Amino acid sequence: MTPVARPGELIDCGDFVLRRWREREDFEAALALIEESLEHLRPWETWVAGHDAERTRGFLARSAVRWDEGEVFTYALAAGDGRLLGMCQAYRGAGPRGWRLGYWLHPAATGRGFATRAAAALAAEMFTLPGVEFVEISHDLANTASAAVPRRLGFTELGRGPAAPPVAPAGSGTEVVWRLDRPPSGPGAG
Repeated sequence: MTPVARPGELIDCGDFVLRRWREREDFEAALALIEESLEHLRPWETWVAGHDAERTRGFLARSAVRWDEGEVFTYALAAGDGRLLGMCQAYRGAGPRGWRLGYWLHPAATGRGFATRAAAALAAEMFTLPGVEFVEISHDLANTASAAVPRRLGFTELGRGPAAPPVAPAGSGTEVVWRLDRPPSGPGAG
């Protein structure tokens, strides 16, 4: 069996880090982060309706397994003092050479560039892996805050289409997909 390439478990972003979730050590902090963010996330995330402590435990357990399998790389955004700011992940997406990025923030962390910088750092990290040719971000058309991230990072809008059900409460039902290709490297690269 061929070993699966994985991104780093810790990505330094200056005044915060992306760090791999720890199944046991992070339970209380993850639960608090989610609970404090529920009303902020409710319009855009359908999983919020079923949130409880057991689902948080399940999320952390699945995160560990899926990381080890090389299918999903889920990170906590952690400030220098250890306070959690949100989550960011890369998961297998459009085709064998593409990955999708997702992110959300605690309401107190919004409007300060954390999501943009986290997505940029995770995209750069994914491009260090062999075979990753592009990363994508998708969001509901009505979610203008999520739309700002790929736009700021130079992603190209690929298209719009019907969102897969279930549609989030504030969602329009239209999914927007953005793509960023692997930067050229080597001799003669721009």
